[in-house]
Amino acid sequence: MKPEKDYLKLNKSSWNKWAESNFQSDFYEMEAFREGKNSLKSIELELLGDVRGKKILHLQCHFGQDTLSLARKGAKVTGVDLSETAIHLAHSLNAELGLDARFICCDVYGLKKVLKEKFDIVFTSYGTIGWLPDIQKWAKTLKHFMKAKGRFVFAEFHPVIWMFDDDQEKIIYPYLNDAPIIETLEGNYAAKDSAMRADFISWTHGLSEVIQALIDAGLQIDDFHEYDYSPYEIFKKMDEFEKGKFRLKKFGNMLPLTYRIGASKAKK
Repeated sequence: MKPEKDYLKLNKSSWNKWAESNFQSDFYEMEAFREGKNSLKSIELELLGDVRGKKILHLQCHFGQDTLSLARKGAKVTGVDLSETAIHLAHSLNAELGLDARFICCDVYGLKKVLKEKFDIVFTSYGTIGWLPDIQKWAKTLKHFMKAKGRFVFAEFHPVIWMFDDDQEKIIYPYLNDAPIIETLEGNYAAKDSAMRADFISWTHGLSEVIQALIDAGLQIDDFHEYDYSPYEIFKKMDEFEKGKFRLKKFGNMLPLTYRIGASKAKK
């Protein structure tokens, strides 16, 4: 693996390509969002609780739908993403909706250099940590931005589902992180049939790697749940068995598709 800046440069360029396309896609339901739809899902809402008056840091926010949903609920939110295009769209949407969220263009590991605040809640969700090579460094960054009684709220796709090929026919990736995955993707989760191509470097992170990193960083885990559904239709061949709940048709409820973690700073 080449220096950190190489994967950041490559992934930033590709997320810039994806951001505008995603913003226009049906997947993100922008018309409904503009009319007041909240983009947050029940999995993370249960952990977030009442956010009125809370100061929240939202990492890897894309173009800010969840950030702005938190702002609509009365939180003081700062959204962070490495894509300049996504952050530009977030600023525009924030102004259009008359909200007061703040957005910063920065990668997760570099954020300490530009943001000098602490937060009641650090939040990140769905499709985030796979773009980060060092989960120990990630966990230390979370703790750095948490107030003494702050909370970390995390929802993510289960690492088991990243083991399969796109058609869920065979296992082609390891469960545990042993090397970067370098690939060219055609289309994406928001536009599965698009001819748009983009190059990415990503990593797999098993549950033990994530949980141990949080513990090693000095966080105390007080909530951990796994779910046999996804709140997003991110793959082909998915079945919406209940409103807003999707499973892989081939496997039904046999696989975990998402999980969540809630944590706070460990008591000394």
